[in-house]
Amino acid sequence: MLQYLVLFSLLFSLNWVIIYIKNTLVGKAKPNKISWLMWSLGPIVATFVELSKGVTWAALPVFLSGFGPLCVFIAALFSKKAYWKSTVFDYFCGLFSLLALVLWLAVKEVNISIIFAIISDFSAAIPTIKKSWTHPETEVAASYFLGTLSALTSFAAIKYWIFPEYGFPFYLVILNTLIGLFIIRHKMFKTSISSSKNNKLTRLP
Repeated sequence: MLQYLVLFSLLFSLNWVIIYIKNTLVGKAKPNKISWLMWSLGPIVATFVELSKGVTWAALPVFLSGFGPLCVFIAALFSKKAYWKSTVFDYFCGLFSLLALVLWLAVKEVNISIIFAIISDFSAAIPTIKKSWTHPETEVAASYFLGTLSALTSFAAIKYWIFPEYGFPFYLVILNTLIGLFIIRHKMFKTSISSSKNNKLTRLP
């Protein structure tokens, strides 16, 4: 059963990576490089923490959530169409994210380590969260929702409901869903306005 869950997670992960990279190469998606680089480090660090705790299958989706961003980061480096200027604020978030990873290395208690991994990943996510709100056209909602599905498979593979096993996947579900909703909110809002206008027109004598 666990093997099938891992295959589902792998399928979701490959799909969102392929979709996002394809959009990056043609210039539809413009990744914030700081976010994606640090996103690749946080989950990988969390994976090693989980493995040290004895977590097995449940750690693979977390690892894949780091491997995918690394591929996106590399694609963004080679695609001139995917250029997105990093700001001082972005670099500050990246620095804070890196600091959290350094603190992880200094902490031996596994629960605190997972917390630092989450802090690191979220700090890296802030520039993209902001960009998904202000410039949703530069992001791909489908990739984030597939990332949510990938993280959800971790819950079915959990043997013991302890924080080291469910902490990071739970965070990933919330983060990916939030960004995905930020991206599509403009389309939903426009659709709502358009529908409202059409209803008013049909009521006119």
